[in-house]
Formats: sequence, structure tokens, C-alpha cells
Amino acid sequence: MTPPTPSGSEPKKTAKKKVAEKAVTKKASAKKAEPVVKKATAKKAGAGKRTAGKTTVGTAAAETVRAVKAGAEKVGAEAAGAVKAVAKGGSGEKAVAKKAGAEKAVAKKAGAEKAVAKKALVKEAGVDKPAVKKATAKKAAAKKVTAKKTTAKKVAAKKTPVPKAAGESPVAEPVAVPVAEPVPAPDASLSVPAASPEVPADDRDRLLSGTHHDPHGVLGAHPVPGGVAFRVFRPYALGVTVVAGDVRAELHDDGDGFFSTLLPMREIPAYRLLVAYEETVQDTEDAYTFLPALGDLDLHLLGEGRHEQLWTALGARPMTHQGVPGTRFTVWAPNARGVRVAGTFNFWDPSAFAMRSLGSTGVWELFVPGVGEGELYKFEITRPDGSKTLRADPLARRTEVPPNTSSIIHASHHEWGDGEWLARRAEGAPAHEAAFSVYEIHLPSWRPGLTYRQLAEQLPAYVKDLGFTHVELMPVAEHPFGGSWGYQVTGFYAPTARLGTPDDFKYLVDALHQAGIGVLMDWVPAHFPRDDWALAEFDGRTLYEHEDPLRAAHPDWGTLEFDYGRREVRNFLVANAVYWCEEFHIDGLRVDAVASMLYLDYSREPGQWIPNVHGGRENLDAVDFLQEMNATVYRRVPGVVTIAEESTAWDGVTRATHHMGPGGFGGLGFGLKWNMGWMHDSLDYMAHEPVHRKYHHHEMTFSMVYAYSENYVLPISHDEVVHGKRSLVSKMPGDWWQQRANLRAYLAFMWAHPGKQLLFMGQEFAQGAEWSEAHGPDWWLLDPAYGAEADHRGVRDLVRDLNVVYRHTPALWQRDTDPSGFQWIVGDASEDNVFAFLRFDAEGSPLLAVTNLSPVVRPAYRLGAPDDVPAWLETLNTDAARYGGGDVTNPDVVKPDPTPWHGRPASIQVTLPPLATVWLRPA
Repeated sequence: MTPPTPSGSEPKKTAKKKVAEKAVTKKASAKKAEPVVKKATAKKAGAGKRTAGKTTVGTAAAETVRAVKAGAEKVGAEAAGAVKAVAKGGSGEKAVAKKAGAEKAVAKKAGAEKAVAKKALVKEAGVDKPAVKKATAKKAAAKKVTAKKTTAKKVAAKKTPVPKAAGESPVAEPVAVPVAEPVPAPDASLSVPAASPEVPADDRDRLLSGTHHDPHGVLGAHPVPGGVAFRVFRPYALGVTVVAGDVRAELHDDGDGFFSTLLPMREIPAYRLLVAYEETVQDTEDAYTFLPALGDLDLHLLGEGRHEQLWTALGARPMTHQGVPGTRFTVWAPNARGVRVAGTFNFWDPSAFAMRSLGSTGVWELFVPGVGEGELYKFEITRPDGSKTLRADPLARRTEVPPNTSSIIHASHHEWGDGEWLARRAEGAPAHEAAFSVYEIHLPSWRPGLTYRQLAEQLPAYVKDLGFTHVELMPVAEHPFGGSWGYQVTGFYAPTARLGTPDDFKYLVDALHQAGIGVLMDWVPAHFPRDDWALAEFDGRTLYEHEDPLRAAHPDWGTLEFDYGRREVRNFLVANAVYWCEEFHIDGLRVDAVASMLYLDYSREPGQWIPNVHGGRENLDAVDFLQEMNATVYRRVPGVVTIAEESTAWDGVTRATHHMGPGGFGGLGFGLKWNMGWMHDSLDYMAHEPVHRKYHHHEMTFSMVYAYSENYVLPISHDEVVHGKRSLVSKMPGDWWQQRANLRAYLAFMWAHPGKQLLFMGQEFAQGAEWSEAHGPDWWLLDPAYGAEADHRGVRDLVRDLNVVYRHTPALWQRDTDPSGFQWIVGDASEDNVFAFLRFDAEGSPLLAVTNLSPVVRPAYRLGAPDDVPAWLETLNTDAARYGGGDVTNPDVVKPDPTPWHGRPASIQVTLPPLATVWLRPA
């Protein structure tokens, strides 16, 4: 009976079929084995054929075998395996080769008496179909007579009669047939007393309990005194036969699923196993004949914690090893007493699939021949206390769709078409000196129900139309709860299976690149959940998490924090960052919860944390990890960017790792950092009624005090539109017209402010409701049949125009991190709720941005202006009628006059619409 999968999913109905397809024999009836039929080389009819009787498999009686020779058979158990003889214990005595006259075939070789092995090989002329016998607990009474050795000449020999089984048909008389030349006699080493082929008791116990560290040293084929010992462990098998070319030998059933035999061979041959089960026979290579499929360099790098392509060394990897196709399974579990692999290919019974420990690295390995893509699997780990746990692969590259939890063997077949994009990316300016506006997307809910490939048909066109340079995708890595942001990751190397396969996700990334859109993804190396099938206490002890409980448990989220001081764990995470960039062509990683990693006292009270070696609160291990991660990613993948979601004033988040700061630390090495301070301050300001805003004027200007301390992104992210925080437009005060006007003015202020931009989906068309994982953005608001459709479409049209003007105006992005790229015109007009500033590109060409956040029109509002610009032209006005505004604009060219104002020798007069932002450029 097939057990259910450990993931909780239904047993795979096709699993048995997959095994059956690999089988080489026919179905037996309830308890009968198929007869063996062998053709003689010389004859096609009666004479020369051997008739095999049916072998009945029972609990007591084992089998009755009829072996009738067609012509003279080659006899003797030689090193190459010449004769197949079934000499089994039972009611009859062993047949002994005797020296007789007429029935002899000339040859009288020394050692002929030794041809009476318990199990010998048969090498017969003209074998048509292989025979597989089912081993049972007792031996049958009927015996084969041991054949006699012959010379190399072709001779005729009389057939030795064999007792017939009840109901058997008579056998045709044999004729003489050619006999193959004998193999050379075994060397002297085979004349020593033979060793027992059985698995030693201690090894047997450890294999049965799943605690053997070196099953390859016991199972498989091994030279021993007297020949080669073959040992196989296959629980539930009825019999096992070794096949080496034309040689076949049935293994002795040693009980508990162990089978063995000793063959007088000089060296280990290439062989296969025929494993007989109730209704099928499996023809397979022996997994325990293979050398390790993991090289010495891999093991060295793993031990050093420096394997930058870890996914090529650990996990399940389909491959051809020693000329045989199969899958290499490897897992890091240094505290385990034993590891075995279970999956659909072995009906979730790991007993016969023990892995070997590769030295001191803590890595366990097993190459399983004949197993390929699409099979489900997990690792059965025996903990130090002897208990067992079934775990998903930490480096699985594909998983089942949650809530099922099994890993899936995967190999990518996607052919990339984004070479031109990657070349431009590598040669382009770094992100902080380039146009960079981001559309943040929760993939499962953007268009609920769409797969990766279906999204590839819609998302690139939508984003390209709106003019965003990048998308930020979340959640990407596999996670248990689909309604979340995906921040409790259980499959760090697997894209979530909810929307398709890993190749489907690559198809989406490829489509975005070909549309000219960069792809960022949320990456979460700060913590992981406690699920007992994932990383928590993976091998029975703390492994990926810190051994100190105070540092392991995350106080806010009920999760576990990584042990960044352990080199293998750091390697797991650094390689994971590289993996997404190299394997999936991701253009950037937005690293979540960096602050929680950097501080030992993050969300902890006194007494709940221990200072570092210097007595400080900084997590030095996390600092080292982040520096290594950033340095490795930037070195290996040209043109990518890493972005820190870091909410504190940590010095040097975007400083180079080799540049020391005043605190004694090198920079963390990120390319960009989310400006959480700007986001909170500006949204607090906008939430006030205009009449009160003059008391909070500094909240809109304070960001310029520290704007150049890091390379910033201005984020209006997913975090600001959930859990009662309301959507962006709903945060704004006033009636519906004022809310939309405030939103439009705020967005244009944000796009003009130093820093890059990020906007969460749904906010681009002024969705009034909070985000919902169930139905995603309220796309119906853009339906022409909806009465207020124009209001929402107007906001979306503004976002499009903001991006278009932004991308074509280097003053808005080229010097975001250079103080010389910004100048205040007026930053203290709190009574007017007015903000005006200049932005400059690398050539000094300016753009003037003016924001009026009071609900009144301010005609002829005088502003200081550069005296070297002869005229200004309004290039964007958020109050334009096409955006849903009152259409208070400056249609004519604005020329400065020599009236000094705001500390400048010249000034201009412009009309400021209510609750609006105006951009002007040199005419």
C-alpha cells in the first residue's frame, strides 16, 4: 500500500507506474513467477529449447526450477561467471561434479569440484530473455544439477535429467550446441577461504535504523577474500539478481531486506540489479557502486563557507554521473546521525536510500540512478537523540504548491532572450546616478488567478505604458501563507509555486527585460519561520539559527534569526543573493528588515540581549554578512543594485565596504536605502488639514538635512496601505476633490525631491480601499461605465506623465546624491504652505519645482530665480484638467525680472493652483 506523501498531499497515483515503466519483466499472477525460456542457438523447434517450469512463490515452499540444457552447456563457476546453478538447501542433496566416462566432455580441470557453489553463475549460449527469480525464506526441494566443466572445444554432452515439477510437460531431447570458450582460471587469490558476503551485524543495525554514515562502504560490490561480495538492501523485495553482461546471479535472502552473494571474480564488473517485487521487477543500476558526485573543490569551498554557487553543490541536481543518468542529492546536516532520501520514486520509504557523510563538511550525498525531474522528495534526518524528522530541501529549486511542502527535482530549460538588456545594464550608470522609478507589485494579487506566464502577457505592457523603469516583485521565494507579503520564507531557492514553475518565473522576468523594464525582488535574509519541516533545528540542533536562544528568537514576528557568525549559514545566504541575480537575471534585491539584523537589542528589553565583544549593541556578525553579500553580488553580477530597508540612522548603509566611517565600521555596501524618515514625515504632514500644516512645515523640509548622507529611495510602499493605515488617497484630508488634489500634488513633490521613487500598486489610480490579498487592486475603478472613472484615470495619467518627464529630465535624477544638484528657492514659507526648489543635472541645466499645499489659488506668486535663465515654461501642472484638477495653469512663457527675491538677483511671478505642484523648465 502506498503511503501518503509527507507533505500532506495525496499519494501520487503515477508513482507505481513510474517504477513499472522501469521494470524489465512481466506481471506475475497472484503468487507466480514468470517462467524462464531460453533458446538454443542451433534449433528453433522442440529440440534445443529449454522449458522452464513455473516458479511458485509461497511462504514455505520457495521454488521449483527446471533447467534443461539444449546441447552441451558450459560448466564451472569461474571468475567471469560461467555457469548458472541453483544449488540451494532443502530436501535434496547438493549435486557434485563427478569424474565419469561417457558423460564427461574431455576436460578434467583442477578445482572442478569447487563448481558446487551455493549459488553459481550460468553462462548459456543463446539467451533470449533474462530470468528473475523471487527469493523466499526457505529453499525448494527441487535442485539444479551442477554442470560440469568442458574444454574450449565444441563437444556434445548428454543432458542431466532434472526432476519435473507436478503438471510439467515433457521436455524435448537436446541437441549439441557450440559452447563458449572458458574464461581464464581464477588467480591464486581466489583460492583463499571465502569471506561471508552478508552485511555485518553492526552495519545491518545501523542501516536499518538510518544511522549509517557510510552505506557505500557496506552495500554494493566489494572485493573480499574469495571474490567479490555483492550486498543489497531492498526492503519489501522478493528477490534480487545481479546482472553483469551475460552473467546472472541470484542473491541470497539474508532477511530484513538484505541480500548478498559471493562471486569468485577477480575484479568488480559493471553490473545492474533486477529487484523483484510482487507485481514488477525493477531493472536499475546499484546506487552504491558510484563514487561521490561532489568534487573535492566543492567540498573545500563548502568547508570554507565560500561556495558562491552553492546551489550547484547542494540540493537535488539531475545529472549524468559515471555515464549513468540520475539525480545527485546533497544536504548539509552536520549534527545528523544519518540521512536518507525519500520521495515518490521510492514510495516515500527512505530505508534503502541511505546517504553517505562526506568527511568533516557535514554534507551528506547520494546519487540515485534513474531518478529525474519532477519527482517529489524530502530528507529523513536522524537527530542526535535518535528521533527522526522529515525535512524539505533547504536548497530546493522547486517546491510543491503550498500547503504541501515537498521539494521537487528541477532542471531549468528556459532559453533567455534578454541579452541586450543585460549588456546595457552592465554598461550603464549605477542606480543612484540613473533614472529609477519603481512600481511595487504583490504578484499573486495584481491580477488574481494569473500565472507567471499569463502575467508576462499583461504586466510588461502595463508598466511600460506608465513609464516606470523597474518593478519590484513580492513575494518571490516560497512561503507558507499566500495572503502575506512572503516575509516568512521556507524555500529560499525556489520561486513560489503558486503561480507556476521556476522556468515560468524566468519567462516573466525575460518578458519584462525585453520590454525595457528592470526587475527587483524582495529578499528576506533576516529571519525564517519555525515550521518543523523547514529550517528550524534542521538536523536536531540549532543549525541555521543562533545557538543562543536570546539571539535566535525574533521578538516581533515569532520567527528565528539566522546565525550570521556561522560560515556555512552566511554562505547559504550570500549564495542565495547571487543565485537570484545569476539564475533568474534579477536586477536588484530589496533587502527586508535590515535594522532588525544590525542591532542586538532590536525590539528587546534590557536583560534580553547580550552586548558584543566591544560592549556595544551592534550585531557584528550581521555587519560582516551584509558587507560580504553586497561585495559578492556587485563583483559577480555587473549592473545590479541592492537596496536596504533600514529604518534607523546607521552610518554608511550605502557607503563602500572598504570606506571606514566615524563609528569604526566600513560601509555596508548597499546601492540604495529606503528613506523611511522622509516617508513618515511627509505623510504625517499631508494628513493634516491645510490650515494646520504651517505648524508642521518642517516635516516636509527636514529630509533635506540628511538627504545626502545615503543614496535614498522615497518609498510609498505596501507597508503604508494595509492594517488600518488606509490607502494613499484616503490618508489625504478634505472632500474627494481635495483628496485627489492633495495626492496629485504630493506625488509630483515626491518625483521632484532628491531620491528615487517607489509606488505600490493601486496607488497609481487613487484606489480608496486598502490592499486586499483576495481581490488585489480595484481595477473596476478604471471601468468607463463607472461614474467616477475619470477621477481615477486622471491620477493614473498624471503618474504616467510624471515618469515620462522624469526620464527625459536628467536634473530630476542625475545628481540625486550630490548636494550641488539641489537648491532651495524658498523652504520657510510656512504661512503659505509653499515649497520651491531647483534641481540641476550634470551640465547645470535646472528644473524649478513649486508646491502649494494650501487650498487657495496664489496668483502672481513671486519666487527668486536664477538670472541666467531668460525664460521658463511650465512642463507639468498637477491641477491640469486632464488629471482631474481645476485647470489653473501658466500657459505662457514666464520671464524673470530684475527684482531681487529670496536672496537672488532676479525673480519670476507664477500662478500657483490650489493643492498642486508645478514644474517649470528653461524655455
